[in-house]
Amino acid sequence: MRTSKTGKKKGKIGIVVLIILGVILLAAGIPFFADAPGRQELKKLTIGSVDFTKLQDGTYVGEYKGTKGKARNAAVKVTISDGKIAAIKILKGALDSHGKPAELTGGMTIEDLFKRVIESDSLQVDAISGATLTSKAHLKALENALKQSQKE
Repeated sequence: MRTSKTGKKKGKIGIVVLIILGVILLAAGIPFFADAPGRQELKKLTIGSVDFTKLQDGTYVGEYKGTKGKARNAAVKVTISDGKIAAIKILKGALDSHGKPAELTGGMTIEDLFKRVIESDSLQVDAISGATLTSKAHLKALENALKQSQKE
């Protein structure tokens, strides 16, 4: 049986294409697997309750720092005025390249999540669908800021 030169070339090209695809898939998969411990940590993270009737006026900074991954670390600054949340600013986390809140799934931002917190006077709000882990990190940062503002 004879093999043509064209057939050999096609075979070599096919092997090269498979190798390139394999390298691309491997490169794309490394960040996913590298971030897995951080994702697992956030899935288990619980958001505590804060008594919104005991907030002291002032400005407080809260952070969430993952111990198993830093990809979703978050920091917020919350301003309390007349015992109510007057403003929440994202210092670190879901921000775009211009420092504005990044658009997450469905066109929502973490600011939308914080609006729900302010409206309900509770941290027990639904996370942004498709951005649950990012939502939890920012809620934990907010919880940590609000706990600093609690009246004794």
